[in-house]
Amino acid sequence: MLVIKRKQLTWVMFLLVGIGYFSTMSNLEINYFGKSLIALVPIQMGAIIYMTYLRWSRS
Repeated sequence: MLVIKRKQLTWVMFLLVGIGYFSTMSNLEINYFGKSLIALVPIQMGAIIYMTYLRWSRS
């Protein structure tokens, strides 16, 4: 029987949100620099939050 664990469910949710976000960004009609900046900011913020969480959880 297939049992979906909480971690797997979280990854699926992030995957769906990411696909939706990048498909929305690809349909925006703004210049290329602005589009790439808007598309990468959430990834950078997620990386900062993740690294901060790792540092705080170790101490």
